[in-house]
Amino acid sequence: MERIPILRMGEFLLVTIQVDMHDRLAMRLQDDLTEKIAETGARGVMIDISSLEIVDSFIGRVLANIASMSRVLDAQTVVVGMQPAVAITLVELGLELPGVLTALNVDKGMEVLRGTLAKAVEEQGGDRHPT
Repeated sequence: MERIPILRMGEFLLVTIQVDMHDRLAMRLQDDLTEKIAETGARGVMIDISSLEIVDSFIGRVLANIASMSRVLDAQTVVVGMQPAVAITLVELGLELPGVLTALNVDKGMEVLRGTLAKAVEEQGGDRHPT
């Protein structure tokens, strides 16, 4: 069965979707990513969807579920590289992505993750520095 690779980058996990997403693959990604967050203690997840031309309501809900599960495991989720047509489709479907931060590209996504991690550490009064 196909799998989408999950790469570790310090305190963050990077997922780059380079294939057409179908429902089984999306569910597999959700399970794999949740396991990887728990296993590594990752504080952030970046999902690059720049290669996706079509996102249906199921895939949108999976992205929202991933963000919810990540938050429960103390990680923030950012989706990067959303094509304009995908954004339009999500809006037309009336699909909201609660808890999902977005950024234009991977560089900006890393800035968002670092910023949210720094803010969380500051709120907890810790001295942990983001990588």
